[in-house]
Amino acid sequence: MDRKREFTMNIGLPSIMLIFVVLCLISFGVLSLVSANADRKLSQKVLERSAAYYGACNLAEEKLCEMDTALKKAYQENPDRAAYVSAISALPTTFTFEISEIQYLEVTLSYLYPQSIEGPFYVLQSWKVVTNDDLDYDTGLHLIEIEDIE
Repeated sequence: MDRKREFTMNIGLPSIMLIFVVLCLISFGVLSLVSANADRKLSQKVLERSAAYYGACNLAEEKLCEMDTALKKAYQENPDRAAYVSAISALPTTFTFEISEIQYLEVTLSYLYPQSIEGPFYVLQSWKVVTNDDLDYDTGLHLIEIEDIE
């Protein structure tokens, strides 16, 4: 009784494994594509926000240069401290520069009487980003009303 064993090839399990591997690769590829797209959008928002902030900073620096020139001129034209203080009393101490619709850069100065023409004419009290308080936040709950069936 010589029985020869027949070799049979089962293709069910390798096919299922191949389909599973292909589905995993496709799902990971789609997830990485979605993640890369979200990162690109976030990077674009950060770029726009940074450009707006540094644009406001440049405007503030230009305004400080104008103030420095005006204070130097007032110092040269007024010989004593009282005349200098009265000459600069009309100058504003707080400046605002828009960053976005809801934020702005606020710069506050405190004026000094310098000892010489090279001395400092002001002290920078604050340089901060301020958010508007008049935002309307949605604090309500979005619930579905179910009508009573009677």
